[in-house]
Amino acid sequence: MTSVPLAFSWRRVLFANWPVDPGLLDDHLPEPFAVHEYDGNGWLTVVPFVNVDTRPRGLPARVGVDLPELNLRTYVVCDGEPGVYFFSLDAPSILAVLGARLTHRLPYYRAQMSVERSEGGIRFRSRRQHPGSPPARYVATYRPAGDPFTTDPYTLERFLTERRRLYTQSQNGRVRYTDVDHEQWTLYEASVETSENTLFRANGFAPPADEPVCYYSPGVSVVTMRSKRWRSSQNDGRTSRS
Repeated sequence: MTSVPLAFSWRRVLFANWPVDPGLLDDHLPEPFAVHEYDGNGWLTVVPFVNVDTRPRGLPARVGVDLPELNLRTYVVCDGEPGVYFFSLDAPSILAVLGARLTHRLPYYRAQMSVERSEGGIRFRSRRQHPGSPPARYVATYRPAGDPFTTDPYTLERFLTERRRLYTQSQNGRVRYTDVDHEQWTLYEASVETSENTLFRANGFAPPADEPVCYYSPGVSVVTMRSKRWRSSQNDGRTSRS
């Protein structure tokens, strides 16, 4: 099934990033993906945010809808091309979950969610309700700290945030990719208080022992391209790590 290019904004975004042993991540990745490392580490990232004015590309923002979302992702290369690989994505809309599963082959799950703004920050709550799926809960309050900044090349913050491609794989093993376009992120260091997070266990990972590296962004405007089938230039299995 052909995907529909979309336009929306990502708002009130938290990037909570944990360094992980690359071998551990590699065991969870299907071929032909390889762990994309930074300073010898793989990374797992929890990202709560709100999709604002979500609509098919070309339509005005006023017809769009707002949808909170929560995902667990890592960073991969496929034939040397970097991108994001999602272990899970939670959202409250049944139509959005079904549409993303069918058109992009993304592992979306139906969840009950709420996002509240207060003087203490942004309170994000999620409880998965998808039939037959592993239970997953997430409750955190986060807010920006310090001064805003944009990322420089080759830095960790750019590695973790400035991504323009996502990869998926269907049950028959076919790899697809979707490119996204947006302006550079404006980031802040983030203060985060997490009272519940079972996303790691729901995806087969032990909770990381290290403290996360956290960034906040007020958001960016985004457009997605049409999903395309990946045609590998190699026939010898998984690409080398970089």
